[in-house]
Amino acid sequence: MKANELIESIKNGKFDRIFTTLYGKEQISAQRERYLECIEEFGKIYNSERDMRVFSVSGRSEIAGNHTDHNYGKVLAASINLDIIAVVSKSDNGIVNVKSKGFQMDTVDINDLAKDKYRKSALMIAGVCKGFCERGYKIGGFDAYTTSNVFKASGLSSSAAFEDMIGTIQNHLYNNGKADCMEIAKIGQYAENEFYDKPCGLLDQVACIYGGIVAIDFADPKNPSVEKLDFDLSSYGYNLCIVNTGGNHSDLTDDYASIPEEMKKVAAFFGKDVLRDVSYNDIISNAKELREKTSDRAVCRAIHYITENARVDKIRDAVKAHDINGFLQGVTESGNSSFKYLQNVYTTSNVDEQGLSLALAVAEQTLIGKPAACRVHGGGFAGTIQVFARDEDVPALKSAMDSVFGEGSCVCLTVRPYGGLAVDEMI
Repeated sequence: MKANELIESIKNGKFDRIFTTLYGKEQISAQRERYLECIEEFGKIYNSERDMRVFSVSGRSEIAGNHTDHNYGKVLAASINLDIIAVVSKSDNGIVNVKSKGFQMDTVDINDLAKDKYRKSALMIAGVCKGFCERGYKIGGFDAYTTSNVFKASGLSSSAAFEDMIGTIQNHLYNNGKADCMEIAKIGQYAENEFYDKPCGLLDQVACIYGGIVAIDFADPKNPSVEKLDFDLSSYGYNLCIVNTGGNHSDLTDDYASIPEEMKKVAAFFGKDVLRDVSYNDIISNAKELREKTSDRAVCRAIHYITENARVDKIRDAVKAHDINGFLQGVTESGNSSFKYLQNVYTTSNVDEQGLSLALAVAEQTLIGKPAACRVHGGGFAGTIQVFARDEDVPALKSAMDSVFGEGSCVCLTVRPYGGLAVDEMI
């Protein structure tokens, strides 16, 4: 559609059904304005007379499986109603131009995808394009304007959503949608690993692109199994709340790196590369020697991994049985294990800053006696916590968090059934 056709369709309510599905009924007006602004900005930068497409890729929230994927573990995650949207038009000049709101234009020549030619976001774009080429898919030029409300540095995977967005655009514009969700996720991981030099796993890209709640098993890390689960939290009257504590993420590289490193040291004691095939009984039977050759914290983190893997199965089974109480209990146990055994709620290099600990304490005290659950969210050490609270308990939770961390620190999200999609195909 041309800009005027898109604008008319949005204003006349033709997108309202998909907006309701992606964002919730109460968000229809806000999303209309957001999409209209995106179309308007595209027209200002490029040309409003061109044919346009509209895409969306969600952020994600990990529900259980904290720091397990790097040791071939199991994870439960969900696509959320915060997303990147893009208005896009094909071009025949072999150039990809992406202007994201608040950022400078990124320009990539698809005929020159050399890693050393690009920086930052352009490097991710080049990496995704290169990944499509290496897997035998077609690529082409396009112009895009994007805007995102996926919080940065929040554990909601804004970078993975961006990679999945570039892959989704190339897939729809030049490959008739032939690449499935796993292919797009793998290409996004390739871009981070090979172009951005970030040794990430597949968790973030998979959770952003698939949609809904997914159980992911990384027993084969190159080809993880993904099971989509039918579970609507809102139908039980629950909200997925993220509390942003405003913590400082700088200088946490060593903290993040220490977790897989220590887990793999315990695995190496048993002649394994990762902990996947090590049992709790193995650890307890060899605890004395393990403590001497690794560390007490490494042993605790290994215990977290083993019990968290079992917990993901437990929560998955509760979800499949539509057992909300079992779900909440499992999430609570995951949070307790992360705090006590994984120990990723604050950094020992700066014990004065414990925003996550404080947020968890405030959540627990505010919701004491209520059917709820809370846990550290994402990689930990700083940033955000996750709270599952009933509709009637959200106002008290928001008030308490606002008083401690500032107005708007607590945001209620919903799980959406689609991860990455061409929105214009859904009307």
